[in-house]
Amino acid sequence: MATLGTMFGAKDAATFMGLPGWDRGAAPAVLIGADGCTPYPSVGFYCAGGPAAIRAASGDFAGSLAHHNFDIDAPAFGDRHPADAGDLPVREDDPTGNRVLIRDMVAQVLAQGAVPVLLGGDDSLPIPMLQAFEGQGPLTILQIDAHIDWRDEVEGERWGLSSTMRRASEMPQVERIIQVGQRGMGSARPSDVEDALRWGVQFVPASRPDPVAEALDLVPPGAQVVICFDCDALDPSIMPGVIGRTAGGLSYNQALAIVRGVHRKARLRAMDLVEFMPSRDVDGLGAMTAAQLVAAVLGLLSRA
Repeated sequence: MATLGTMFGAKDAATFMGLPGWDRGAAPAVLIGADGCTPYPSVGFYCAGGPAAIRAASGDFAGSLAHHNFDIDAPAFGDRHPADAGDLPVREDDPTGNRVLIRDMVAQVLAQGAVPVLLGGDDSLPIPMLQAFEGQGPLTILQIDAHIDWRDEVEGERWGLSSTMRRASEMPQVERIIQVGQRGMGSARPSDVEDALRWGVQFVPASRPDPVAEALDLVPPGAQVVICFDCDALDPSIMPGVIGRTAGGLSYNQALAIVRGVHRKARLRAMDLVEFMPSRDVDGLGAMTAAQLVAAVLGLLSRA
């Protein structure tokens, strides 16, 4: 089927947008994919294939590396292009090994002075990503998500997708957690919300009059920020490829404004984009939305 990209050099790209692979050298940002990390027994690697689907959707932009990107109001990339490290060889039966793989790869990227951008995969991926920042705090986490992920355990698993922010709160390098976009009902119980508030979490529900401005006001100028972006933060009308569709999500422009605002105001040290579920997508819409957002993030980081 012909698309707009077909007219402008779209192609099947082995890497995101056809960017160079990462040779462990200098780059402004490095993309890392992982199909999962710490699965629950009931669902396994239910987001497997997510990074591959987002890369495939980026093929529509592969002929446009020198074009103008109006999402960042600048050419797609600056003088230095980001790189793509490909997908890590994670295994559904080895969650401990998966966490080590992710943590070590993120640490390698950080050691080269680059910004890791982690594609998933389920929402347990950010835990080892954040562990890689040990000794490099203080960090401000900005979680953009429909859910708050403050369960201590689910199905006996403490490192899974519903415990991400609770595990982050236990890391000494994490100073501040801002959570924006929550709505509807998820796994959180009243006691989980109370624990988060007691720790000092600042919640900005999606239903607030201006969640973008409110969230950005909470980010200290110059802070080291890690953005943890769950695809279900976006409204299902533009992001159907998630396990928990919930009405009232953020628009694409709101999500983009948050990322751009952080980039202007603070120092973006890392970002993940997780919980994309290819089997739930509709006509590739969610994959395209994710790819467009990642392209904007990489474009911003290429000018950091």
